[in-house]
Amino acid sequence: MLSLRLPIFATVLLLVQVQAQSSPIIDLGYAKYQGLVDTTTNITQFLGVRYAAAPLGDLRFRAPQPPVNVTGVQLATTDPNECLQASPGISPTNPLEPRATESIASEDCLFLNVYYPSDAVGTPLRNLPTLVWIHGGGYIASSTTGVNGEDIIRQSNHGVVVVLIQYRLGLFGFLPGAKVKANGALNAGLLDQDFALRWVNQHITKFGGDPSKVTIWGESAGAGSVLQHVVANGGKTQPQLFRGAITSSTFLPSQYQFNDRVPELLFSEVVAQTNCSTAADAMTCLRAASATALETANVNISNGGLFGTFLFVPVVDGTFITQRPTLSFMQRKVNGQALLAVTNTFEGTVFVNQSATAVTAAQYSSELFPDLAAAQTNTVEKLYSGLGTDIFQTSAIQGETIFICPTYYMLSAFPGRSFKGEFAIPPGFHGGDLVYYFPGTSTPPFNNTAFIDAFAQSFTSFIINQNPNIKVDPSTITPPWSPFAVGDTEMLFNQTAPDGLPVVQPITTSSALLTRCQFWESVGNLTAQ
Repeated sequence: MLSLRLPIFATVLLLVQVQAQSSPIIDLGYAKYQGLVDTTTNITQFLGVRYAAAPLGDLRFRAPQPPVNVTGVQLATTDPNECLQASPGISPTNPLEPRATESIASEDCLFLNVYYPSDAVGTPLRNLPTLVWIHGGGYIASSTTGVNGEDIIRQSNHGVVVVLIQYRLGLFGFLPGAKVKANGALNAGLLDQDFALRWVNQHITKFGGDPSKVTIWGESAGAGSVLQHVVANGGKTQPQLFRGAITSSTFLPSQYQFNDRVPELLFSEVVAQTNCSTAADAMTCLRAASATALETANVNISNGGLFGTFLFVPVVDGTFITQRPTLSFMQRKVNGQALLAVTNTFEGTVFVNQSATAVTAAQYSSELFPDLAAAQTNTVEKLYSGLGTDIFQTSAIQGETIFICPTYYMLSAFPGRSFKGEFAIPPGFHGGDLVYYFPGTSTPPFNNTAFIDAFAQSFTSFIINQNPNIKVDPSTITPPWSPFAVGDTEMLFNQTAPDGLPVVQPITTSSALLTRCQFWESVGNLTAQ
């Protein structure tokens, strides 16, 4: 039997060696990485490429630093460690994109994945538009695991390079407070993303991408991150790191000044739960604390928030984020040249306790935004009174204030250069659109090829041309798509009932919705948006 097995083993070994020899190696200066070619699709992937030094020890709670030099060739064929995770509020479900439980969570998680169209030996096509995808998860969860860049490349007709990035989450990436400002870096998770974008600017040509044709795209907190980079540095980021921005379910919770009451309470709670309250220097103590102790505090504090809300989120730090985002949109102080924004019809439902049927619009708005006075909550009651039951009204408040209205504020900052879409496939909840452009192993509930191609290629057409009307495939069913203007049209993506035919058509934005958004914009100083 042994003599029969040896040739088989030798053949397998030889195949592995041949595959390794034919896989491309890219020299980044600080390290050499070897990727993997899918010869059935001619798409090459480099997984787990380090873009920044491990944020451990004294680098914890500081801005990202360049990777250390390593010798030899590093295999880039498996997904990297994900960043340490937490959960929102006390939600019984996770409405955000799914995580793969086999991934290892670690502080050492500043990696990215690159996918590019190639020939059969991994030689890239050249000068392609590049997408940088920022995952969602409320700034406290998720990773690149389970997201496949090949999905986007296929829908682009092999016309783009795709980069998926990870960033520090929860208290590891978004610890607020004056002491962090004095001895560390506020918004470290956003700075990680910025560092990754600068990595793309420097290195993407080696993977066939064009650094002058970068589009950033994210869903939920990933879309919120896109929003942050649009307003970063007062709209004057140098060099310009992207030309286009895409948001799927823009996420803008209250974004306080870094030393306001709520951020300082959060910092104090982290210090208390890590036994650093009596330390001479709280930041030194936090850097010396075990990752386990910090992760325990991260989970406990996050779970203690109002149902469906997220506590460790970006703040106005005075440097990277100079003011409330809504003000930047009003003043059109933005980075980027064009915007595509898509929202789901019922964004707020999964973030509201649907058993709390007796909570009124006024009560819920005061819980969500504690600085609102009675005059404002009474106005909220009037604005939402005609929308149905109390629970439907509170769900609408959550969805409109945190996701939908910020999308319109953002659109207004790109006059004549922005496009708005609404994803309404039932039930139209937050996150329901993900499977249509990142199908992975899941089948979209509305598994209609004409619809899927029209929807998914809206994004890839924009990535390539900054305009969804210049189509990857001219035969898709999407009609002409007008740039957005207040009171103008947006593109609806839906299906008919009960026969299940695709509906892709322009609709007029609801004037009542825009009126409610105007109110929320007027009280942005109280909602901290």
